[in-house]
Amino acid sequence: MRTLIIIPTYNEIENLPSLLEGIFTFAPETDVLVVDDNSPDGTGNLIEELKKNDARIHLLRRPGKLGLGTAYIAGFKYAIVKRYDAAFEMDADFSHDPCYLPDFLHAIQRADLVIGSRYIPGGSTPNWSLVRRMISGSGNIFARGVLNIPVHDCTGGYRCYRREVLEAIDLDSVQSRGYAFQVEMTYRVLNQGFKIVETPITFMDRRLGQSKMSKKIIIEAFTYVIKTRFQRPPVATLAPQEGRQHTGSIAVRDVRKEKMPTIPVGVAGNTKQSGGTSGNNGNSVANASQSLERPSQS
Repeated sequence: MRTLIIIPTYNEIENLPSLLEGIFTFAPETDVLVVDDNSPDGTGNLIEELKKNDARIHLLRRPGKLGLGTAYIAGFKYAIVKRYDAAFEMDADFSHDPCYLPDFLHAIQRADLVIGSRYIPGGSTPNWSLVRRMISGSGNIFARGVLNIPVHDCTGGYRCYRREVLEAIDLDSVQSRGYAFQVEMTYRVLNQGFKIVETPITFMDRRLGQSKMSKKIIIEAFTYVIKTRFQRPPVATLAPQEGRQHTGSIAVRDVRKEKMPTIPVGVAGNTKQSGGTSGNNGNSVANASQSLERPSQS
């Protein structure tokens, strides 16, 4: 399975070298695409240098700070054009620990979208303040209740999508730019009948740099949920593949307790590495014992 990790950046020069090292330690065969919004601290220039010595590293430069959602959309389109089998979302600040990458790679073998969840058994937010816990927790409860989303962590941004999911969504019609983007994508994936698996993660605050969270981002998420409640569900741009039964189901799995696959995961093929960094609303909710087997494809 060819995989791409998409990392949006704005002033993340302090975090990226260590993050890339961690990524290639736990998923040495994956590729990384950094989507940089013209960071004043030289993040883009750093990646430009690193990718000269490591063919797994790619860079997409943008003219300015255009928002988290548009950065991921640009990355998804890149993954589709380059024919990756799956694409990750990952923050640049170590709040998404690379140690969970093997769990995601295992789970995506039998799912359409894997979400790293803070709000299922095994998930946690150990160093958050009470205020932040209340904002995040109430935001999830609000979005789940209003939009009837049976996902425990619909705002979580540590994710892995199969390419077929991204191809089925009209990416150009995605409205959200900030963290409401995660709610919107979850809603669209479910309404188009794809299967979501949640796997537990420990979410830590950023190690270095400044948080991008703001009141504007919170207001956007609230507004999106209210507006979407009174709209028709989004329509898929592609029909489901023949032989696949899309039911919009949810499964909660601690994949760390499951037997890891013997087939290779990551980027297949002849990618050369050298030097550099080492290496619809009727959705059914499944319990932890439910099989994750994907429908057979014709």
